[in-house]
Amino acid sequence: MKTAVITGATKGLGKTIALKFLENGFNVAVCARSEMDLYKLKKEWQEQYPDREILALPVDMRDTTATKDFGEKIKGRFPLGVDVLVNNAGIFQPGNIADEPEGRLEEMMNLNVLSAYHLSRSLLPLMIQKGSGHIFNMCSVASLKAYPNGGSYSITKYALLGFSENLRYELREKNIKVTALTPGAVWTDSWKDSGVNPDRLMTATDIAELLWTAYCLSPKATVENIIVRPQLGDL
Repeated sequence: MKTAVITGATKGLGKTIALKFLENGFNVAVCARSEMDLYKLKKEWQEQYPDREILALPVDMRDTTATKDFGEKIKGRFPLGVDVLVNNAGIFQPGNIADEPEGRLEEMMNLNVLSAYHLSRSLLPLMIQKGSGHIFNMCSVASLKAYPNGGSYSITKYALLGFSENLRYELREKNIKVTALTPGAVWTDSWKDSGVNPDRLMTATDIAELLWTAYCLSPKATVENIIVRPQLGDL
């Protein structure tokens, strides 16, 4: 049975993506900061998919030591290897570079970029040994173009896209794929109090379906970057 690792998986995109892999016969390893949310989610999934192995651990992905420790625990539970890694954990905080709070860039770099860097490095030996694997990095249209109140968030998403492109170049001869997911606005809990009509935005299922389709291509094909926006354009 194959194994997928998804970070930030108790709600929104991460939860929907994890469910997609569970539905298709994968074991999963997931993390989030809320231990209670993870407990409820694991119980729900174990009832739905009793034949799957589910590793669900509370991890603060802003903490490099905790991120590396999560990687070691994954390798201990799934010694035969990891087939898919979805670096989804991240945070959005609006602001302008000139006047956003001190430390904002460091905080978002730790979660939006360095967590993906360190977890990928931790799990890559398993993929390299196996001779296959697929890494997905959750970028954003903020990775492509500056926009109002983008600030440090946009900087981190540009960095994550650069990380994806460098990693893809390094791993292409090792039969390991790297795909950047670059969506516009997707309806999740963070939009509930925004006043925006949910019908104006994409759904988490849209992104999960695109990810799954990219994963299912033959070994001869790699989707380098998936850019997807709401039908009416960015907000």
